[in-house]
Amino acid sequence: MRKTVETSGLILVLVGVSGAIDRLWTQPIMSLILNAFDRWVVPELSFAAGYEVFANLMLSVIGAVIIVIGGRLEA
Repeated sequence: MRKTVETSGLILVLVGVSGAIDRLWTQPIMSLILNAFDRWVVPELSFAAGYEVFANLMLSVIGAVIIVIGGRLEA
């Protein structure tokens, strides 16, 4: 369970950072996998209009928090 939670957090961190890079510099590498949140979810969120980079970075922060929580779980 611990590794599953930490892996999920790592994926969220990677997706968030990749989405922020995509918003700032248009990253074509791994675009369908890592930039799915940035390209399909963020445009649908009306409250995130104009804050796309911030939304992606917050996703990576949430992923980092999940990694820390996963590290504190008992094995």
